[in-house]
Amino acid sequence: MDRTERFYKINQLLENQRRVSFAQMQEACEVSRATLQRDLEYMRTRLNAPIVWDRETGSYQLSATQPQLGGQYELPGLWFSSQEIHALLTMQHLLANLDPGGLLSQHIEPLQLRLNTLLGAAQDAVPEIRKRVLVVGVGKRSIKLAHFERVGSALLRRKRLRLTYFARSTG
Repeated sequence: MDRTERFYKINQLLENQRRVSFAQMQEACEVSRATLQRDLEYMRTRLNAPIVWDRETGSYQLSATQPQLGGQYELPGLWFSSQEIHALLTMQHLLANLDPGGLLSQHIEPLQLRLNTLLGAAQDAVPEIRKRVLVVGVGKRSIKLAHFERVGSALLRRKRLRLTYFARSTG
């Protein structure tokens, strides 16, 4: 059973049984004590799982209140490697520079927020990572938003485009 499967198994146990002992979780996940402790800690700190230890009953349970830091608890649907996150950062940068503050910005913003969340789970803070990743556009040309909008909407409506290209060298 891999790590993601264990997260889902732990979550399922806590939701179904309300109170689960450490031994029950360890047996269900078929892992060592140290691995289960790491998984529980990861779920609490990185995934915002409201898992609490109840000393009186000697069991774990999901808290009724949401954690203060980091927002709501949700098991991840997508997992990215560090290389994939950096590729997405590059794409984010390219898209943001394609249309700064214009047509695409409202569509790119949710992706940026998700990337910030994923990057925040890494060892370094998001601003530190952003300082280290720099995409330099070589020979970047400015584009007119009206042209981009017209071409984009025509493509979305499956319209045929007729373009006339004028080279700089030949006028």
